Amino acid sequence: MPTRQRLKELMISELMLDMTADEIGDDTPLFGPAGVGLDSVDALQLVVMIEKHFGFKMADQDQAKRILHSVNTIAEAVDQKATA
Repeated sequence: MPTRQRLKELMISELMLDMTADEIGDDTPLFGPAGVGLDSVDALQLVVMIEKHFGFKMADQDQAKRILHSVNTIAEAVDQKATA
């Protein structure tokens, strides 16, 4: 399964989102009213989920802000780590 699809399905199940994977655009912002609408609690759960399922640890808050912007930015970081 492609990383982006797996991320969307994990987000829906682990964050208990009331939407389908198809409703989450690859470039849709994850936070804020214009996007998926995640909040700071979701951000923490997302960091834990990424670490648990992909073995990817974020170095600091600035890196996390950049990476957690969208499904695409998370997938790129995870895939880069996998090939490193």
